[in-house]
Amino acid sequence: MSSDLSHSPAPPPIKPRSHKTVLLGDASVGKSSIVMRFVKNVFSDAMEATVGAAFATQTLDVDGKTVKFEIWDTAGQERFSSLAPMYYRGASAAIVVYDQSNRQSFERAQTWVKQLQLSGNPNIVIALAANKMDLPERATSLEQARQYADDNGLLFIETSAKTGQNIQQLFSMLARRLPEQPVQQAAAGALRLDATPNTASAKPATLSSRCCSSA
Repeated sequence: MSSDLSHSPAPPPIKPRSHKTVLLGDASVGKSSIVMRFVKNVFSDAMEATVGAAFATQTLDVDGKTVKFEIWDTAGQERFSSLAPMYYRGASAAIVVYDQSNRQSFERAQTWVKQLQLSGNPNIVIALAANKMDLPERATSLEQARQYADDNGLLFIETSAKTGQNIQQLFSMLARRLPEQPVQQAAAGALRLDATPNTASAKPATLSSRCCSSA
């Protein structure tokens, strides 16, 4: 006696949560270098200044969840500052970067934070990244920067795009704080940065990459 057993098709794979993430900060603080270190695991001293904005994606596994970062790297030059709201509007997360050896860049970072706080997006997750921790100079003490971050409800971490230290931890921190349902809103007028895997266990894709973290 035979029976005809029907099998249900396998469920489609779960798409990772996509989160628009914007980087803000003065020129030469290392925003593009942070993105390139996170997405492609490379660093170049000859990084060209961003014009307008650049776009990249990276997928990260954190605590059993997959998060896709849609990263907008904005130009730091003063003449492009008026364009920034177009890129941080509707963002789920923002990384405000300053150069630890440059006091003015820390003061400017506070201006960016204020802009984000007044942008009408109360749920945006903001991280303050004290970049260039590989340099010996500290124009702003870590205690002062950390206190400022605490007072304003920001995540805070030291980073070095040059050595790669704490770059993945920065995005892992954001991933843990991001909401389950991201805000979806597109921005236009950016250069696309091709992404490649940044860990040995990464799964390559044409315009995105994947890395894992339990840190």
